[in-house]
Amino acid sequence: MTDQFEKATFAGGCFWCMVKPFDQFDGIEKVVSGYTGGNVENPTYEQVKTGKTGHYEAVQITYDPEVFPYEDLLEIFWQQIDPTDAGGQFQDRGDNYRTAIFYHNEWQKVLAEQTKQALADSGKFKKPIVTEILPAKPFYPAEDYHQDFYKKRPDAYHEDRKKSGRDEFIAEHWKL
Repeated sequence: MTDQFEKATFAGGCFWCMVKPFDQFDGIEKVVSGYTGGNVENPTYEQVKTGKTGHYEAVQITYDPEVFPYEDLLEIFWQQIDPTDAGGQFQDRGDNYRTAIFYHNEWQKVLAEQTKQALADSGKFKKPIVTEILPAKPFYPAEDYHQDFYKKRPDAYHEDRKKSGRDEFIAEHWKL
């Protein structure tokens, strides 16, 4: 990897649903599903799903900011989540499914805060925006079977998205 690449880390509920929206653009080197923000080193999925480790399910994106700017990553992120839900995302409930932007430098923090404020000011949502903006902590890749789930198990991926209500929410609020 060269110095041109940067990292962005987002928690948007189930990480299976957060890979594909980012994984389809030039300038995105890779999108890894994993865990961050907790207090256990190298946690397993079984540990994280108990809600006792403090981790979020998240994706870490390695990207070329000259080709795909951080601002565009933020736009995609906001359009994948319900930023007003502090208890999880859609059918997935619990602290490990909360939403957050984990910034890797001050510039990312400033942009994240600006976009959060702009979303709050837009009137798009009736409830407050509760997505947190936090400093990046160690990121632990999830087990192999979680990586690129939408490619490995497309039928299960589509079924999970359909059951979750995520797509209906996105269509209603973002007209995508």
